[in-house]
Parts: sequence; structure tokens; C-alpha cells
Amino acid sequence: MQRKLHPLEGLVAAFALFIALFLTIGFAQADEVKKQKAVFLRSSSALVLDAATGEAVIDKNSEAIVPIASITKLMTAMVILDRGLDLQTKIVLSRDDTRAIRGSRTRLRSGASLTRDELLMLSLMASENLAAAALGRTYPGGMDAFVEAMNAKAAKLDMTDTHFVEPTGLSPENVSSARDLASLVRAANGYPLIREYSTRERGTVTVSKRPLSFGNTNRLVRSSQWDIELSKTGYISQAGRCLVMRVHLGSKDLIVVLLDSWGRQSRIGDANRIRKWLESTAGPGHSS
Repeated sequence: MQRKLHPLEGLVAAFALFIALFLTIGFAQADEVKKQKAVFLRSSSALVLDAATGEAVIDKNSEAIVPIASITKLMTAMVILDRGLDLQTKIVLSRDDTRAIRGSRTRLRSGASLTRDELLMLSLMASENLAAAALGRTYPGGMDAFVEAMNAKAAKLDMTDTHFVEPTGLSPENVSSARDLASLVRAANGYPLIREYSTRERGTVTVSKRPLSFGNTNRLVRSSQWDIELSKTGYISQAGRCLVMRVHLGSKDLIVVLLDSWGRQSRIGDANRIRKWLESTAGPGHSS
């Protein structure tokens, strides 16, 4: 016959359960605070993920939905490559393209003829807005079909915080969260051409029989201290300075997302602070 618990014993058991639950929640909250305060960052939103496990190493406002500027161009490139369009097709830049990027600097001009491959390279490496606008305009079905394909791809990747209205990132209506952009980086890393062009240090195209040389907008790709597999920068006033990367640090592959950083060099500073913090916290049991 089962012994009936004394009321005092039941009270003690309930109290013990409460303490265990309190400690579990407390440790979880402390772990979250630790991730947020692990390193001081000037970016308003930031996320560093272990690419293999998906574990958040650093998390700061990763679910805030904000404008993403030219990080958009990673999605632009994926949509072009998914469609299997001929990359050697010549595309003539039009006045529609220049109107689409009104107010934005460009070294290209209406009437210039480049291959789709060159436009893709300039979009990813040099963040050339005119190149991205031309890629969207010449997509089968035109710009509306292109934007629809961008949002369909975002939905396929479960990027529920994300919405696109155009391919360059100049519109502040292109929005996402750091958590969604980690998914974007993970997906984009599966495209060898995106990895190659987004990390290329320099590239040259011929316009009107004259060579034009362009550099990568992320100067970290030229640093011997960084092993970067994929990279994209972004900036408009509403988005601040943005940077996403997939990098190899020590023995780990990491996805780094930095959004809304307002100092001109602060996104680079944040990236270097993250690297130094990770190197300093690698204990005896870690490879370096």
C-alpha cells in the first residue's frame, strides 16, 4: 500500500520544484545576458552564430526588424543564379536604371554594355547599385517579377522578418532582422560564385574601351588576419553601416551579422572586437 505524503513533505517537494525552476530560468537569462554583453558593440543589432551548430555566440537585438541597405544584393544574386540566366549575355545600362538609383553614386553610365556576369560581380564586390538595378530590370518578366522572386526566396528560407521592394537596397523598405540575415548568409554561402565575387579584392571591367577598376567595399577581405568565405556591406542613412560575413576563426566557421552601426568605421571596429574577443576567450580546450 502506497504511503500518503505528509502535508509538510508535499510543501517541501513543491518548494524544491519552485527553486529548481527559478534557477533554470535564471541561468537561461544569465546566459542570454552573457551573449549580449560578451563584447561591446556599436552596432544596434548583431548576431554571431556557430555555422555548424546554429548556436548564438553573441546576440544583440537579433530580432529587431530594420532596413538592410545593400545586404539586399545577396538576395539579388541568388535570384539571378537560381533562374539559370546566361551570365555572358550583354546588358546595356538604361536610363530606367539610372532613374532607379537617383541620388546614389555610380561609376557606371547609361549606355554602357556589360555582361550579366560582370554586373553580378560589381554588385557583390563593389556594391554597384546601377549594376543591381540592371540585373532586376532585365530579369524575365521585368522588375515586378524579380521582386516577387526575391520575396518568394525569402519565404522559402523561412525569413519571416524580411521584405524586399527592389534589388539594390537603396529603399529603406527592404527590411529584415539579424536572425533572418544569418539564414540569408547561410543560403548564399552555397553559391560558389557569390562566395568568389563577394570576397574578391579588386575587379576590372571595360567600359567604352576603357578599363574601370573597382575595389571591395569590405576592406577586411584584404587583411591577413581574416579568413572570409563570404562578405557583403551595406549603407543608407536609414540603415546605418551594415556588414554580414561568413568567416573562419580558429577552428570554427561563424556567421557574423552587424546592422545599424553609425560610425563610418564602426562596423569594421565591431568585427575586429568580435574577433579579438573570440580569440581571447578560447581556453585550453579550444583550438586557435
